[in-house]
Amino acid sequence: MSQPQLNLPGREAATMPSARTVRVMLVDDSLVVRSILERIVEQRPELKICASVASAHEALAYLACEPVDVVVLDIEMPGMNGIDALPHILERAQGARVLILSSNCLEGGPAAIDALSLGASDTLAKPGRGSFSGRFAEVLTERIMTLGQQPLTVPAVSRPAQVSAPPAPVAAIDTGQPLECIAVAASTGGIPAFANFIAHLDRRITAPILLTQHLPDAFMEFYARQIATMTPRRVRVAAAGMAVERGHIYLAPGDAHLVVVANGRRREIALDRHPAENGCCPSADPMFASVAEAYGKGGVGVVLSGMGRDGANGAARLKAAGGTVFAQAPESCVIWGMPGAVSKTGIAAATLNPDAIALMLGSFLPGRKP
Repeated sequence: MSQPQLNLPGREAATMPSARTVRVMLVDDSLVVRSILERIVEQRPELKICASVASAHEALAYLACEPVDVVVLDIEMPGMNGIDALPHILERAQGARVLILSSNCLEGGPAAIDALSLGASDTLAKPGRGSFSGRFAEVLTERIMTLGQQPLTVPAVSRPAQVSAPPAPVAAIDTGQPLECIAVAASTGGIPAFANFIAHLDRRITAPILLTQHLPDAFMEFYARQIATMTPRRVRVAAAGMAVERGHIYLAPGDAHLVVVANGRRREIALDRHPAENGCCPSADPMFASVAEAYGKGGVGVVLSGMGRDGANGAARLKAAGGTVFAQAPESCVIWGMPGAVSKTGIAAATLNPDAIALMLGSFLPGRKP
């Protein structure tokens, strides 16, 4: 069978780039869009378009023969759409990162959340024609550079589902203390990581879970509904004044920091809209700091895959208050930025894969009896 003809920009498209070059594949059924993206991407000398194709089938054919660092993938395409193609691309691409570039992302459509949960590393809204220059071009190339410079690993979502062996005890963890609140921070790669975490969390653990996931506000309600399909816990997008109850998951809205405050013996949700020092909104730093103040040694912080160092300062405050902090291990992260910042500074009691963190929390149960 003959291979589909691919549009390989430039005469040297088939040659191997230098070690510092990020190889980029564009997958979009619009020739006009691909042409614009090619010009934007190749303005950066560190980036190289290695393939520009009109369909998922052409992308898979190319990936069978050539390595790629970053795949920029549209969702709405004739034939096999981007969502259906994503698992096949991740498997075929041997650890390449996938950036979803779709107009669906602008409205927080369910397709974009589905892509993130299936293992896409990031999403970016595709602008209308005539709006591809300026800020969009800068953001696109920076996202590609950040993803492309990460070490290539097989994404955790493509591995066979299995439960890690219970981790060995860690001396720094006092499992005799109460488990009163679990606060989770996540960004790029955090959606599949949190799904793995919640799937392996012992159902006898009923401590409320606070989740700060870096996503636009338009995504949050759909993401909450998606989490609800994974767990018997009640899942809610946090609103000011909500009581923090056991057996619940509270998701930070996209336009405010999720914090918990004490009102007598009652713990309540508050929303903080002051700019965070790290520029993130929502930010995990205020969340962890509030858990430190409200729960002290009964608070647990979990820092999952993500870009930057959001959560590191708040996690330090939680540890200083007697709480326990876990960080995701690099081999299962899309980007080991946030958990790496926690792990490298010695804040984390243990650095483990998400399922192993969940199993470790099971050791907080009294007697671990069924």
